[in-house]
Amino acid sequence: MKDDDTQEKDRPLRYDIRLLGRILGETLRAQEGEAVYAAVERIRQTALRFHRDEDEAARRELADAIHGLPADQAIRIIRAFGHFSHLANIAEDQHHIRRTRAHAMAAPAPREGTMAYALAHARDSGVSRAGLEAFFTRAQVCPVLTAHPTEVRRKSAIDREMEIARLLTERDRMQFTPEELASNRRALRRAVLTLWQTSILRATRLRVLDEVSNGLSYYDYTFLSELPRFYAELEDRLGEIDKSWAGIEPPSFLAMGSWIGGDRDGNPFVDAGVLRQALRLQCRRALGFYLDELHSLGGELSLDGRMVRVSAKLDELSAHSPDHSIQRQDEPYRRAISGIYARLAATARTIAGIEAPHRAVGEAQPYAAASELVADLGVIFDSLCDSGSAAIARGRLRHLRRAADVFGFHLAAIDLRQNSDVHERTVGELFETARPGTAYRTLGEDARIALLLDELKTARPMVSPFVAYSEETAKELAILRETADSHRRYGKSCLPNYVISQTDGVSDVLEVALLLKEAGLVKPRDNALDMNISPLFETIEDLRNCGPVMDKLLALPGYRALLRSRGDTQEVMLGYSDSNKDGGYLTSTWELYKAERALIEVFKRHDVTLRLFHGRGGSIGRGGGPSYQAILAQPKGAVQGAIRVTEQGEVIAAKYSNAEVGRRNLEIIAAATLEATLLQTDQPEPRPEFIAAMEELSTHAFSAYRGLVYETEGFERYFWESTAIGEIANLNIGSRPSSRKNSKRIEDLRAIPWVFGWSQCRLMLPGWYGFGAAVKAWTAARPKDGMAVLRAMYREWPFFRTVLSNMDMVLAKSDIAVASRYAELVADATLRAAIFARLRAEWRASIDAVLAVMRQRALLESNPLLARSIRNRFPYLDPLNHVQIELLKRHRAGDADAKVVEGIHLSINGIAAGLRNSG
Repeated sequence: MKDDDTQEKDRPLRYDIRLLGRILGETLRAQEGEAVYAAVERIRQTALRFHRDEDEAARRELADAIHGLPADQAIRIIRAFGHFSHLANIAEDQHHIRRTRAHAMAAPAPREGTMAYALAHARDSGVSRAGLEAFFTRAQVCPVLTAHPTEVRRKSAIDREMEIARLLTERDRMQFTPEELASNRRALRRAVLTLWQTSILRATRLRVLDEVSNGLSYYDYTFLSELPRFYAELEDRLGEIDKSWAGIEPPSFLAMGSWIGGDRDGNPFVDAGVLRQALRLQCRRALGFYLDELHSLGGELSLDGRMVRVSAKLDELSAHSPDHSIQRQDEPYRRAISGIYARLAATARTIAGIEAPHRAVGEAQPYAAASELVADLGVIFDSLCDSGSAAIARGRLRHLRRAADVFGFHLAAIDLRQNSDVHERTVGELFETARPGTAYRTLGEDARIALLLDELKTARPMVSPFVAYSEETAKELAILRETADSHRRYGKSCLPNYVISQTDGVSDVLEVALLLKEAGLVKPRDNALDMNISPLFETIEDLRNCGPVMDKLLALPGYRALLRSRGDTQEVMLGYSDSNKDGGYLTSTWELYKAERALIEVFKRHDVTLRLFHGRGGSIGRGGGPSYQAILAQPKGAVQGAIRVTEQGEVIAAKYSNAEVGRRNLEIIAAATLEATLLQTDQPEPRPEFIAAMEELSTHAFSAYRGLVYETEGFERYFWESTAIGEIANLNIGSRPSSRKNSKRIEDLRAIPWVFGWSQCRLMLPGWYGFGAAVKAWTAARPKDGMAVLRAMYREWPFFRTVLSNMDMVLAKSDIAVASRYAELVADATLRAAIFARLRAEWRASIDAVLAVMRQRALLESNPLLARSIRNRFPYLDPLNHVQIELLKRHRAGDADAKVVEGIHLSINGIAAGLRNSG
């Protein structure tokens, strides 16, 4: 019965997928001919048989079908399967929106993962108005967009896909006449045809400012409209859920962050000029939005002062307006808006170098800060509410006022990030020029700390205008001076955080404090620190040491004095990607969990508020997975009303290209933060036997993973030859090099291409390897109760349940049959056989372990929605892998045809789209 109900609910999805598939097929036939269409169908059906049975005859038939393909025909086939993956994604997203809306209209109770659910839970748990207001006052929830390069599509292609999504939404929301339905279908055909004729790939490598522009697109798609809507719905919902909460107007605790334009770690192209331009582009986007909204608002607020009461403050605001038109002499709201527009136009001219889209009525003083704009809009809002026109105030004006508060003049807070090694060299050079003979880089950790603290006490600068510094040092100093200038121009909220990559000691933090002092961002006489300094702990060893490092740092009176100026709040960033590459999935997740517990204890002892920043990627191997469950699975005390989390690669487009999906994802993070803070205070600690079991499992998994990746002779070669990693490195998907050094060592490879490479060959190794070996060793040592303990951990412990759920998902997306064909790319047959046999055995063991612990008969048995998604998409995904393998063989055999390289890159795009969270 339940299956029948699911089938009925999914009927519109199946219809949309068939509709889009049929239109794509018609387009393919018309544009490329019957032969290409027939080849696509033959490859799809053969790949499906190979996927189902791993049949040797199907393997040969598939190889024969692809082997003789001319490169240009291979490209057409790749594009067909790739576009279907994208269209299936669109249909799924629309179906998710459809089901969410249906649930909202039909369900008597709010749905888990919504603010309504979290607030209802808070009400039922006895949270008072004061308690809720206290949460909102201290809360900070910040998704941070990064430029990490796993989104391989051009913006033009994404825009075409958004048009298709809009047309599908139109079909859902409107009652069409037959003529209108036919018109909609013609528009869909035009949109798919335009998409087919639009190049997916970029011709040149992205520059940093291109990445900035791409990131800004999501403000147009989602953030500028949906964040104010989120707050409006929250305010309305508060009074509905509990009358005592009515009238609460939460501060803007949910806002956006960015690394694009400020992340210098390994990216030589980010400098002071790029940061300046990034902030200016952001400012222009924010001010342009406000100016457009003000212009529309002026058209709406035609209220006649002779017919409505206005407040004294509104009278004063309109009196100061340069709008002296006799036509508006009795329209105080329009005059007030004209004055605000004139001031904002002057602001745009002054700080962003742009002219307002509509000419201001006269000259006016620019705003000194965004808070002044918010205050003026508040005068209009209050006047309308006081005169009985609250319904008008709670429309466009309410959204604009909230937008100005959320986005300010800077749009999003950009983080600075740099590697600790660069800071060490820079500080070492400053000491050598200011205090010759210091030999800072030869000093031990304690001597460094003492020297840095001594220098931080004095306001005397170390930098001299008469010294010619090295290029690296000059570049570091320039970006800090630009930061100080930007604080003065846009406000301190534009650049509030400085992240230190590869932190492993206290001196790494103090070095940044010293560099900030040189730019006037640390003021020793006032004990004032103008930026949060956020150490990032990344490797397994660093995660194990982060507690003692922070304990030592917070015990320093000099640093604590600076921290008081930040409200005694210290941010710590935890790196999921490098810890996974270092120790494998199970050990990485466990060491992250232990690190959080250690930090909670240290910060509690020092009476400092901990704010965690989670450096998660899109894939499971880089900390990805459902955000709601991940936040609720944090250790007790880890989410103290504040959380920041990175949003990376193709996940940004998946989450935020569609406004409705985007608002839902923002709400999920906010709701989970509220629940984790207010409703899990009595959450029991995990049982000691669970902790001991995880420790032992992690030890076994770590040994298996390190034994394969770092201790198996030839594994490095196997990785480079059996994946598309070399071709990924040459794809124009980001401004940053794929390796930290010019080498093929896995240690030097960035975590993103490491995970991306394994995803492309469908093995997904970073998301599961070692778990099967760990469970096998654990149960062998405890034949009577070993599995029972693991099943109890899964039932009772949210952390372990999330770990298993993520592995369930990533293993379901893996395909050992496809991976076996990539193994054929390894030239050394002995090496290929030895390593792939280990991979296959551990893959099977890991699946068996997941199924046994979760008590499932098949992967994703407890996640039917994802299982359905895989059934819908993978028959069209597998052929992309098979064609990619053929083109990789040709390319590596010396085929210089540019079409071969283009085909490889197109297949990378299509596979990433089909997997959805691959990097």
